[in-house]
Amino acid sequence: MRGEVHDPRAYLMGGVAGHAGLFSTADDLAIYCQMMLNRGSYQGARILSPLAVSRMTEARTSSGNAIDGQARGIGWDIFTGFSSNRGDLFPVGSYGHTGFTGTSLWIDPSSETFVVFLSNRVHPKLDPKTPADVGSLRGRVSSVVAASIIAPPFADGIHSIPRGPAPAIASGPVANQKQSFQALNGIDVLVRDGFRQLQGRRIGLITNQTGRDREGSSTIDLLFKAPGVTLVALFSPEHGIRGALDQAKIDDTKDEKTGLPVFSLYGVTRKPTPEMLKGIDTLVFDIQDIGARFYTFISTMGLAMEEAAKNKIRFVVLDRINPINGNDVEGPVADADKLSFIAHHQIPVRHGMTVGELAQLFNTERAINADLQIIRVEDWKRTSWLDETGLTWINPSPNMRSLTQATLYPGVCLLEPTNVSVGRGTGTPFELLGAPWIDGRKLALALNNSNLPGVRFVPVRFTPNASVHKDIECGGVNLIITDRNRFEPVMTGLEIAAQLLKLFPKDFSADRFNRLLVNQKVADSFRQGSDARAMRQVYAEELNAFRAIRRKYLLY
Repeated sequence: MRGEVHDPRAYLMGGVAGHAGLFSTADDLAIYCQMMLNRGSYQGARILSPLAVSRMTEARTSSGNAIDGQARGIGWDIFTGFSSNRGDLFPVGSYGHTGFTGTSLWIDPSSETFVVFLSNRVHPKLDPKTPADVGSLRGRVSSVVAASIIAPPFADGIHSIPRGPAPAIASGPVANQKQSFQALNGIDVLVRDGFRQLQGRRIGLITNQTGRDREGSSTIDLLFKAPGVTLVALFSPEHGIRGALDQAKIDDTKDEKTGLPVFSLYGVTRKPTPEMLKGIDTLVFDIQDIGARFYTFISTMGLAMEEAAKNKIRFVVLDRINPINGNDVEGPVADADKLSFIAHHQIPVRHGMTVGELAQLFNTERAINADLQIIRVEDWKRTSWLDETGLTWINPSPNMRSLTQATLYPGVCLLEPTNVSVGRGTGTPFELLGAPWIDGRKLALALNNSNLPGVRFVPVRFTPNASVHKDIECGGVNLIITDRNRFEPVMTGLEIAAQLLKLFPKDFSADRFNRLLVNQKVADSFRQGSDARAMRQVYAEELNAFRAIRRKYLLY
């Protein structure tokens, strides 16, 4: 049947049909994909107008489709039950198509990637009893390709193809989102300004491996060599000065390169002592936070600010962007009587602020009254995620290895105090959760039926080599973010806990669920069997009150 269409409907139409019957090669399809990525042109030849490409690939809800979140373009699939060839990792907003005989292609403008897959599942004939379905194989191939992309393709800062988050699924056109890729963190501004903000100061630097400028130079080295600046001592947070330690107590050390003392703020003390502060007139904080209340770097900052105020020492924050955007605020506000090192202040689980903004909030709301200075971020919008800034991802802690994991962390980590593994001891912490007593298929079905926005759940089995259930095979789920702009991590974490309590009441130990939640009313609602949406109603008023306070301290 070479050259004769296999698709039965197109075959009945003599092979003349809009949906099937075209014959091509992998090489020619590659050219076609490049033309689409180049917004309608290939090697100088204009095939389609940029507007035509934009109209074709805009996400639109299917007419008459009652299933929330499904969308197609014009002639292209974007996010429906037929887009399994997208795999698990290409973002919503990419697009593609499949063919009856097992062919497919998928195009992702954000990474300038396309996957062409050609096969013939009906050769030599299609047996209805044993169909050779390649649907799952196509999806796995796309996932392998997407997983191999470690950085977007930059070209001297000039981008021929617009990048940005996946467009929200809508019934009408979706506007292109432009990005400058030129965001500057506080250290970049300080370097650009010749360190004038710290001239003549004797510095104690609170930092770790994330303290780097856009070019990758360490803040330690930059301040150590800065003219007119004297770097006296270093202070390290949880996980140590290099971010490699995952232990309960970290000792003081000496920096091998500079010879400076490194005082641990995660050892016998969690705040600088007067002895540590001798000879210092300015404490500088430069650490990348990831936007969650229980990520302890912001607690280290707050405690250090208090000691700086007591000892009449200036406190300077080299501000850094919030990698999971500075716009979304979510989750219960911490109870005043339960504050600790993992809940330094009455803020929600996902605070939507930068460390500089939090420093201002702490300074005023906690009446610290430190001599506080913020070296502000430049060219960053609150709605932007880290991958829209051109800044380099650096693991802020041993188990925080990607922006995806940082996005999931505010929700999935809520389960960590319980008897559930959150993927520590695997290659993808916080993207997995499970336990030996969990039926992954049952949990995935319940969670997918919960219709949580922007996320899907895949049943898996995995064996962590560390932490909870070390070396024990677990059933569970893999969390797949399908639309990060709609995804609500805290709501997701609450719903996971609610479903675990409902499905596995005899096995799920929920007694310590409030350890990171830190809100008794929400914890009580959870124990009474509430789902995530009901729990949100419990904390909604407190969250709105925090939003009003938060607005006073926003810098961007």
